[in-house]
Amino acid sequence: MSLSGRRILLIVSGGIAAYKALELVRLLRRAGGEVRAVLTAGGAQFVTALSLQALTEHKVYSEIFSLTDESEMGHIQLSRSADLVVVAPASADILAHMAAGLCNDLATTLLLATDKRVLVAPAMNVRMWQHAATVANMATLRERGVLVVGPDEGAMACNEWGPGRLAEPPAILAAIETALAAPALPLAGRRALVTSGPTHEPIDPVRYLANRSSGRQGHAIAAALAGLGADVTLVSGPATATPPEDVRLVRVETATEMLRACQAALPVDVGVFAAAVADWRVASAAGTKLKKTPGGAPPELQLVPNPDILATIAAAGPSRPRLVVGFAAETGDLRAYAEDKRRRKNCDWIVANDVGADDGIMGGSENEVCLITEAGAEAWPRLRKEEVAGRLAERIATALAG
Repeated sequence: MSLSGRRILLIVSGGIAAYKALELVRLLRRAGGEVRAVLTAGGAQFVTALSLQALTEHKVYSEIFSLTDESEMGHIQLSRSADLVVVAPASADILAHMAAGLCNDLATTLLLATDKRVLVAPAMNVRMWQHAATVANMATLRERGVLVVGPDEGAMACNEWGPGRLAEPPAILAAIETALAAPALPLAGRRALVTSGPTHEPIDPVRYLANRSSGRQGHAIAAALAGLGADVTLVSGPATATPPEDVRLVRVETATEMLRACQAALPVDVGVFAAAVADWRVASAAGTKLKKTPGGAPPELQLVPNPDILATIAAAGPSRPRLVVGFAAETGDLRAYAEDKRRRKNCDWIVANDVGADDGIMGGSENEVCLITEAGAEAWPRLRKEEVAGRLAERIATALAG
């Protein structure tokens, strides 16, 4: 495969295998790729910046606080100007920093700031590779979508044998070619927040106020956004639907808890508020079960409004998502109520559905919605909720790309 026109940011971390990075650069350049290199302090113990510069024909970066480097190409631009970020060799230390989200030098700062795919080629002692901490770190990175090549098994520089050797440069080149040949996901690098399911507002320890929501539609939207590459946080009330595996799940019970979880998930590029949040809660929930007595009057429940999650997140301000999508479940005058809700709550889109008819939409497997935007109303046919989610996710990807 030709890498002509493709840009690779190569991070060389510490380890005896760092010398193989020079051969990798040669192979990448021979394939037509453009390579910029970042050399960590550990990596500089094994290879020189001069060697990397001679092979890449570009300046080699190493200092986060270099005023000259920042004026020529700031670290944020450097982290996002490449088509792929490659860490080879990837030491146990840099993998741990990546998994924990720590940044204390240029390399780890670039890795935390990049919005591009990352490929790591681990290299370390066999005991370090098999340590529970490294195993957990690699599982975390794979879950986040980090690509991995190697390590190979063989003799170590420390005279031990086992997995931990850096993959050979041709194998790393092949992994880079595969990564760049894969179709780019339209929401890769985007962050999404989705709410789903009902909320349960306690009356006493055994009773609560709630809506008839299974969470199936919200869960399907979270899965569809993740399928297009988004980093999704799903804030779910006590839904009966099975949550998707490829999202960050935050479970809540009440509307107040849901609002806090949503605020904690910010900033995001898009927020989709599909949860059927209870409009009211009991002002003071009883600490013990309310008892029914013979001939006694039913308890009087004083209701107070719940926080308005959609309006709170959609309010103008620095933390407002670029695109805010609300839901409106109505039993009549669907478009009029939905458009009014869109304006009142300052959201960009409203997905409206009529739940008045006894047609199984609330809690069922299908939905029939009308998408309300500033441009007008668009009625969709009755579809499976997964299909509604897929259509909505594609529309979101188009809007964010624009």
